[in-house]
Amino acid sequence: MRATTLLNRVLDLPGARVSGVDPQALLGAAPLVVDVALKRKNLVCSRCSYATKHRYDVRVVDSRWRHLDVGGNKCVLQMRRRRLACPTHGVVAEGVPFARAGSGFTTAFEDLVVWLVTRSDKTTVAKFARVAWRTVGTMCQRIAAEVINPDRLEGLVRIGVDEISWRKHHKYLTLVHDHDTGAVVWGAPGKDAATLEKFFDELPVGQLPEAVSMDLGPAFIKAVGVRAPDAVVCFDPFHVVQLATSALEKLRRQAWQEARQAADQDFAAKYKGARWALLKNPGDLTQAQQATLDQLRSCGGKLWRGYQMKEALRDVFAGDLDPDATMGLLQDWCARAQRSRIPEFVTAARTIRKHRAGIAAAVDMGLSNARSEGNNNKVRTMIRRAYGFHTAEAALALIMLTCGTVKLELPYQT
Repeated sequence: MRATTLLNRVLDLPGARVSGVDPQALLGAAPLVVDVALKRKNLVCSRCSYATKHRYDVRVVDSRWRHLDVGGNKCVLQMRRRRLACPTHGVVAEGVPFARAGSGFTTAFEDLVVWLVTRSDKTTVAKFARVAWRTVGTMCQRIAAEVINPDRLEGLVRIGVDEISWRKHHKYLTLVHDHDTGAVVWGAPGKDAATLEKFFDELPVGQLPEAVSMDLGPAFIKAVGVRAPDAVVCFDPFHVVQLATSALEKLRRQAWQEARQAADQDFAAKYKGARWALLKNPGDLTQAQQATLDQLRSCGGKLWRGYQMKEALRDVFAGDLDPDATMGLLQDWCARAQRSRIPEFVTAARTIRKHRAGIAAAVDMGLSNARSEGNNNKVRTMIRRAYGFHTAEAALALIMLTCGTVKLELPYQT
């Protein structure tokens, strides 16, 4: 069997055939360089669908694309491309069906790398594929621009808005997810009102969401009030409970600071190590954390009262009560917090009462940012695994590929 015939069957390039190969490369001493030719006669613009039979000229150098490895050796495709005069983009090199425009890699190679990077860190993938670390990020952005559905913002009825840190020093991304699918449908750098207004700018004309769930921050409330005044603003119960959690953490820190002034440093260490015993759900505590919690119960005091109030608020939103009963218990909790004379919980109760209408709407409609928080946990894992990103665009591209509506597949997957 001729080498070109064998490579045609092995490579199985769409719309192209193997026309030649360097015999020395077959010995494995160098990268396998394969000459290819297109099967079609017409020239197609690499940036649009314009096609013509008329050739402008031929490039003076070969174009090269890195392909999937063959037998552990790099495989490089090369071809002398023709050029055409596109009425929109001018004189450009013809497009090829096995590679994306402007890329030095075949579609199959890029699909493999991006599929791997959604499941592993970029450094490992770059070493495995034998490409530069930055090249992996560029592939993610290129594929995200191609595969993300431009119509994904149509028909959005109930959405959730949240922000997440993608880098140290207060670098944030605003993410919008669809409550019906749980997928991230939009994202942009920043976390202020102007950032969320960009989302409304990209919505189809005359289409606005009916309900928007969010945290209690004023920026998103302002943006929705200005751009979608008829939308029902829902304050996620998760973030309501987080008010009590934050208040309890402040109490623990105060107790720790006061204990540090005492002579017995073991007493201070008890409060320092009690953080997760106080913040975690009782059913998720380890044996050591449960012992720490029992010790705090025996000591009593303001910290233990704060813990009881945090758990009481969490029980309000357990989901086993009807909306009227839930809001009644929430009102009782706020009254109890006001009477506790614990400043942190008094402030939390005032915040809850201020946003009572939005909380009631979330309870009535059953909206929660639980899926959004699940996606955020996945994103945080991805960011830690990648050891950070150099640009917000690279982080956002990987988020959309991992948590969006896109379903990536391996090349040649059956």
